[in-house]
Amino acid sequence: MGYTYSMHQKIKDQVKEAMLAKDTVRLNTVRGLLAAFTNELVAKKRKPNEELSDEEVLDVIARGVKQRKDSIEQFRAGGRSNLAESEEIELKILEIYLPQQMTREEIENFVKSKLIETDSVDKSKAGMFTGTIMKDLKGRADGALVKQVVDSLLA
Repeated sequence: MGYTYSMHQKIKDQVKEAMLAKDTVRLNTVRGLLAAFTNELVAKKRKPNEELSDEEVLDVIARGVKQRKDSIEQFRAGGRSNLAESEEIELKILEIYLPQQMTREEIENFVKSKLIETDSVDKSKAGMFTGTIMKDLKGRADGALVKQVVDSLLA
């Protein structure tokens, strides 16, 4: 049987590639990602030299993407466009590792089919329903967009 090449290992290899390419922004972003992986391992009471599963790697990257988006919003609101641009570059680098994100239309179709499956969902259960949808779409859809779609369909 062949050795499966994990996402964790692929991202480790990206450090060498970024160093050779003298791509400092990518190098710093990927190093930050590896540090986040180590923090995740420690938080899960595992050894720092272990590897995360691909699913855990995607969770860490998704959190990094969300943090960057929040930072960009705050920097823009504070008139710090230079910092926002720097975060946007890092965001694009991180998004390379995530699965292709669903469009609003794809999310709407998915939510509509789930609403049919579950018979009906009243507005008071919208939060629980959104949580279920997010588990089904794990990593493939932006949480804020899913919430907007669910809210609009249950309105």
